[in-house]
Amino acid sequence: MKLKDAVAIVTGASRGIGKATAIALAQEGAHVVCTARSSDATPSKLPGTVDETVRRIEALGRRALAIPCDIYRDEQVEALAQRTLAEFGRIDILVNNAAVNYFTPFLETTMKRWDVVLGVNLRGMILCSRAFLPQMLQQRSGKIINVSSGIVTQPWMAVNLGNLPYYTSKLGMEGLTQALALELEPNEIAVNCLRVDLTIASEGAFFLNPELATTGQAARLPGTAASAQTWEPPEVAAEAILWLATRPPSYTGHIVGINEARWAAGRGA
Repeated sequence: MKLKDAVAIVTGASRGIGKATAIALAQEGAHVVCTARSSDATPSKLPGTVDETVRRIEALGRRALAIPCDIYRDEQVEALAQRTLAEFGRIDILVNNAAVNYFTPFLETTMKRWDVVLGVNLRGMILCSRAFLPQMLQQRSGKIINVSSGIVTQPWMAVNLGNLPYYTSKLGMEGLTQALALELEPNEIAVNCLRVDLTIASEGAFFLNPELATTGQAARLPGTAASAQTWEPPEVAAEAILWLATRPPSYTGHIVGINEARWAAGRGA
């Protein structure tokens, strides 16, 4: 097990990439703190809760903790850090995966929606990183992995989809990844970013597109030509995140696409 007894935190771990990542980390020996807003006590319209993810991890024989948390809220993130350290005493891997999205044209997107998207996707990443970095600095070790999107290279798609706040938040995440990596490199703390440049068939995607339930992974991205790429399961992104989690501390400041991670892993890198 490459991550035996490491302690990992995954935000947005109730479903999709976050859930698949939490399970993948556990399969490599990590103990995992799963956090999201959806829990058994406070479920959302979408399927999946952090408690369900924890049960999957515990079935693998690893320790896991479900902590409902809205990473938009400073006090909840601080409580998340305090409880994690009280339970495990350290933090080795932080996966900033939680994100929200809206689809409306620029002038129809209210400032409240801008605040929510930037607050969760970018400010939430900053809050979580600030909450756990003191322990990583004390340990002189740790890895932060941020989850971005291939949309950052396709502004035309952001315009067509009407999700400029999401696009903006992911651009900010990638820039901060590279800058923070430079600052933390002397402390043996690596900061990298997975750019999810394939279309992932998460529970959220199926909820927003019910027709996918009958076509599955062969479904095409709505609104694109027949030659568009097919949907991939969340485990594909989780494998790439796991690859980043097992890099040496010197591997830092990188923005890596899923296929790039696959290629590197296939070469044994």
